[in-house]
Amino acid sequence: MAKSELIIGLDIGTTKICAVVGEATEDGVDIVGIGNSPSNGLRKGVVVNIEETVKSMQRALEEAELMAGCEIRSVYAGIAGSHIKGFNSDGVIAIKGGEVTQKDVERALEAASAVAIPLDREVIHTIPQEYIVDDQRGIVHPYGMAGVRLEVKVHIVTGAVSSAQNIVRSCHKSGLDVADIVLEALASAKAVLTEEERELGVAIVDLGGGTTDIAIFSNDSIRHTGVLALGGQNLTNDIAFGLRTPMASAERIKVKYGCAMMDLVQNDEIFEVPSVGDRPPRRLSRQLLAEICQPRMEEILALVDQELVRSGCKNQIGAGVVLTGGTSLIDGCQELGEQIFNLPTRIGYPRNVGGLRDVVNSPKYATAVGLLCYGAEKEGRDRKFRIRDTNMFDRVLSSMKKWFADIA
Repeated sequence: MAKSELIIGLDIGTTKICAVVGEATEDGVDIVGIGNSPSNGLRKGVVVNIEETVKSMQRALEEAELMAGCEIRSVYAGIAGSHIKGFNSDGVIAIKGGEVTQKDVERALEAASAVAIPLDREVIHTIPQEYIVDDQRGIVHPYGMAGVRLEVKVHIVTGAVSSAQNIVRSCHKSGLDVADIVLEALASAKAVLTEEERELGVAIVDLGGGTTDIAIFSNDSIRHTGVLALGGQNLTNDIAFGLRTPMASAERIKVKYGCAMMDLVQNDEIFEVPSVGDRPPRRLSRQLLAEICQPRMEEILALVDQELVRSGCKNQIGAGVVLTGGTSLIDGCQELGEQIFNLPTRIGYPRNVGGLRDVVNSPKYATAVGLLCYGAEKEGRDRKFRIRDTNMFDRVLSSMKKWFADIA
């Protein structure tokens, strides 16, 4: 298989790093390789140790390369963390020549993006929500339309420059080129949401290890994004402390026996808990474990609900909430979500996937598969992504070339 045909999604998570290799098809993407590695260099979605992150990346990449029989050189990397902020903006321009062209759309997007942001922040995404030609609203593709005034409404996602740079540097130290950096909530949405949900209005909640990522869609466009610095790792910590067991054992217990609702657990369910040090293991009831899990899951989902209300978009979520990410696999998560959100709730699995479909058929791979889907859509654009790696002279020269091209 030619290298140019392959796309790689790299999910750089707090608890795991996952590399997925695939190729674009008419129906979606075909998975040809996957690699996983425990993540040791991140905390709450942010790189805190580049060397450890690079080691974890390389282990995941080697596994994926071996399975796919290829050499990985370029990836689409995910970004998350509480430093991520999203807001809406708009821009208005006069249409040259009475007909909307590609340059008019680019100028409108530039006008919408001309907002003051702090020097320590970088724009990660500028996503068009709708175009308005004169007074005609709800336009998705304005090219060729007649009019004198073009307005665009966009959603802008920004992140800390240092956090984005550290992801890029970790990739470079692993021998990788970064084709693009993608907000993990948007990547997960591409993998698990249906067109009908995006049109009717839906919130996707990616319950990861260190963060919970939120994205709200309505009328097939993004309306709101948010990140909470809480995730499955908090639940693991609670179990380790409450059951007095090592962290590794607490993680296994959470995955195998965890339950987000006490009402769903039978009184006679018993499991074995390893003790700390040389003490013998104990046998405890699953009811006790549920008493530890439920308050933490209620807290996380209640904070998500507050974010949905704060966004002002909760009344637009006609299709309800889709929970995805590894933490959503805990028993009772869907039922608890329906109670807290008071909306239809489902668990989101990757869709439109071929090839090694069974290997990635889990919510914990939603972000990695979504990055692959994102890459498949963007492959036509031959551009490389960098965080402020061009000097001021190059930027000015590039702008001058663009001005002269517009004049011509």
